[in-house]
Parts: sequence; structure tokens; C-alpha cells
Amino acid sequence: MMIVLLYIVMALLAAGLAAVVWASRGGPRWVQGVAKATLVSAELVTSAVKKSSRSGYKSGNYSGDTGDSGSSGSS
Repeated sequence: MMIVLLYIVMALLAAGLAAVVWASRGGPRWVQGVAKATLVSAELVTSAVKKSSRSGYKSGNYSGDTGDSGSSGSS
């Protein structure tokens, strides 16, 4: 089921990319609308990712490796 969802998302992304390319070459009005929606969606996702990465780091929720995992590497 998850792979089908992934295929659907990938098909939507490809269609959005095609609409952006077609609209840049002067496509019909509906293609320009789809392209605009695609670009706005991409901007929203980009800003959300940037915001979450900045807020996660600043608030101390960063879970980077501190070097004291407790394992010595020998068994």
C-alpha cells in the first residue's frame, strides 16, 4: 500500500514539473494555474523544512552524536 502511495506522489510531482516547464513556454491558462500551485507548494514545503530545522536546533532538540554512547567497540 505504501509503495502505491509513493508512486502516486511521484506521478503528481512529475506532472507538476511538466506543468511548470510547459507554462514557462506559454502553455494554456489551466497549465499556468497548475504550475503556480506547484511552485507555491514547493515554496511552502521548503519554508516548513527550513523552519523545522532551525527551530529544532535552537530549542535544544538536536539529537546529534555526543560521543558518549557507552560502547567501546569490543565484545
